[in-house]
Amino acid sequence: MTTTFPELHPATRTSADALDDLPVVLLHGGNVAGWMWEPQLPALAHRTVVTPDLPGFGRRTAESWPGLAGAADDVAGRVKQLTGAQRFHVIGLSLGGAIALHLAARHPDAAASVLVSGAPLLPVRGFSRFLARLQLTFWSSPWFWKAFAAGLRLPPQAREQYVHHGLSVQRETAERMLHDILTGGVPADLEAYDGPMLLVAGERDTKAVRRSLPRAAAVLPHAKLRIAPNMHHVWNIENQTLFNDMITTWLTGQIHPGLRGH
Repeated sequence: MTTTFPELHPATRTSADALDDLPVVLLHGGNVAGWMWEPQLPALAHRTVVTPDLPGFGRRTAESWPGLAGAADDVAGRVKQLTGAQRFHVIGLSLGGAIALHLAARHPDAAASVLVSGAPLLPVRGFSRFLARLQLTFWSSPWFWKAFAAGLRLPPQAREQYVHHGLSVQRETAERMLHDILTGGVPADLEAYDGPMLLVAGERDTKAVRRSLPRAAAVLPHAKLRIAPNMHHVWNIENQTLFNDMITTWLTGQIHPGLRGH
């Protein structure tokens, strides 16, 4: 995993199971960048995949954080520029999940389907809020990033990249991004999105994330809600097989049976 990880990944094979050939956009979480999706690419080799760095992260650490709505607009424009496609599937984890929902609300014609995991739509409180705010206090301390990586249960080979990237993100970017995430809230006009949507929470994710599922369902009654058994927050690395199978199954119009009903 490197900071030179490409954003555009052309398809290298075909699949008889695919319902369409639309690009798949993977939106990364906070304090990482597009490189976090490297474990998912082999499973999506039959698709054109876009793993954009969000403003303020990855190659774009010199840029200011534009807010969740601004980041959604940035993604929509960037994907169309890179692929020429007017529609695409959107998959987001954590921060990327929140942006995916904003993208669906602001660009409903572009989002062919939406799969979100770990997006808090309620205000984050308690220990989770304390831990998030603690990041800002020790932002320039490598030891803190190492401890945080261990707390996220990242495998050893991913921790060095996580620490290096975390130290590269501007503190102002992190402060504004964390404010957006900790405040929570369902994007305006999200109820107008009527495309396929799957909302997932890890069984061991934070209360704010798990309780966000019924909150989102109140706005989007057609959305499918699922729990990933025994999974924590960053489970695309924790259980690559299940996460990859969830994506590939979703792209065939189904929900993976390994997910539990909410």
